[in-house]
Amino acid sequence: MEPISISQVQKHIDEFAGQEVYIHLETTNGAYASHFNEAFFSAGAYIRNAKVIYEHGKIVGEGPYRAGLKMEIGWIYAEGLTHFELDEYGRLLLAGHDYDGKMAVALEISKTPFE
Repeated sequence: MEPISISQVQKHIDEFAGQEVYIHLETTNGAYASHFNEAFFSAGAYIRNAKVIYEHGKIVGEGPYRAGLKMEIGWIYAEGLTHFELDEYGRLLLAGHDYDGKMAVALEISKTPFE
């Protein structure tokens, strides 16, 4: 993965708009490490292979970045994004890594289901 370039990521987001795609969205703030500190409140969200059609999408910010995908009746939204990759399968992978390099958020778009 490489640091986000808004122009490159926006181009890829636009390429998926208006067609049926699969979304992977995941957040974590260390849910698996909460046992090390009982006072730490851990939370996360995970959805994989949600089939959607989004009308348009946008990536904004000064870094970390925010990306939103506008659907007919709602939004898909991820905040804290720092890196991206268009992988060998043509999937757009967006991730947000914390200061230790650990993933905190992922938003991925694919024309085929994620395995």
